[in-house]
Amino acid sequence: MYGGREKLSVFTQAEIDYLVSQRLGRLATVGVDGHPHVVPVGFRYNDELDTIDIGGHEFAKRKKFRDVRRNPWVALVVDDLASVRPWVVRGIEIRGEADVLKTGGAEIGPGYDEAMFRIRPSRVVTWGLEGAAARSDHA
Repeated sequence: MYGGREKLSVFTQAEIDYLVSQRLGRLATVGVDGHPHVVPVGFRYNDELDTIDIGGHEFAKRKKFRDVRRNPWVALVVDDLASVRPWVVRGIEIRGEADVLKTGGAEIGPGYDEAMFRIRPSRVVTWGLEGAAARSDHA
């Protein structure tokens, strides 16, 4: 709460609940050649800043790290199968700019590097989350 008011989030409560229940997503970056690059990453929802923090092992040595230093626009997809029969897919896509940070990454997961990204969402797309209608919003 801020000044007696509830904190506003770009995410709905159903989206936050889903994000904190997941550990793995797929991050899309733009390579130096302009082509997309998609890789699995560990992440966490940062409740204090209403951002998505991404890190990993030897994170600063990876292509995704070099990509974001050149072009900060990224997309993260977190999804899973809620059920196989009937087939129920749920997930969230988060687009935005990623800030490259030198510290904080070790807090995301065991053995993670200090270097990390912090995504400030500018667009959120959701599907199949219980208690939430599908949406495609600009934050």
